[in-house]
Amino acid sequence: MSVLARPIRLRRAAPRTRSRSVWRQPLALVGLSIAAVWFALALLAPWVAPHDPLGQDFGLFLAPSSAHPMGTDELGRDVLSRVIWGARLSIPLALTLVCLALVIGGTVGGLAGYFGAWVDEVLMRLADLVFAFPTIILAMAVVAALGPGLPHAVLALVVVSWPGYARVTRGLVRSANQSDYVAAARLLGASPPRTLVRDVLPNVAGPILVLATLDMGNAILLLSGLSFLGLGAQPPTPEWGSMVSTGAQHFERWWMGTFPGLAILTMVLAFNFLGDSLRDVLDPQSTTSREARRA
Repeated sequence: MSVLARPIRLRRAAPRTRSRSVWRQPLALVGLSIAAVWFALALLAPWVAPHDPLGQDFGLFLAPSSAHPMGTDELGRDVLSRVIWGARLSIPLALTLVCLALVIGGTVGGLAGYFGAWVDEVLMRLADLVFAFPTIILAMAVVAALGPGLPHAVLALVVVSWPGYARVTRGLVRSANQSDYVAAARLLGASPPRTLVRDVLPNVAGPILVLATLDMGNAILLLSGLSFLGLGAQPPTPEWGSMVSTGAQHFERWWMGTFPGLAILTMVLAFNFLGDSLRDVLDPQSTTSREARRA
């Protein structure tokens, strides 16, 4: 068999490795570890908390010690137990807030971006109307109209949070509408709702997931802010924002506001770390530009 007759075997080029997995990034591991600890504390609060968070069984204003690592408050309640039980309240409420805002905003933005025309105009002008007011001021107005309380605080924050998801989803859906796979689905006779749900939304889910992860920290801050102002959790409910507010009234007893504030700080940092790491993995443009700057 001559050399010319031999089949030429082409070596396949080694596939380029994608950017590092999100779970191999140091910031993601730190954020995941912090969030996992707080989720575990919230789940196991009845067994982990050393004392009853509402029990007034100890001396007033006791400084941190081996018996009370975070001291006691103005009513003789153990601050550590109240911080742990506060996680059981703050974290699920923040998750509920983000999920509701994501569902409402994603639905509105998806419809506006896919159908366009008058649907886009009506829905986006409604979002602009909410954007016209400062977030915390509008939330305070809604809570003041409905009455203080955590359910009303969550509802008020959903009202002010969904337009952000609507705008991001609308822009992503409008870009996806011009892609070839959407055009092919339409040519094959797929209905608009089916195309939107099956072809468009799965391809824009990455940036929306990043936004929701970053927004978790913001949700905890806003809920704590409303409780700090007396519009969220009401005494004697253990909630981080209301505990910081009580600590501000007794500023010389530094432990009363410091430890709940550190709980808020660590949770916000955890979700910010996770959101930044997810953005690096799910957004090729940001990853490419970052690698170019390092080079």
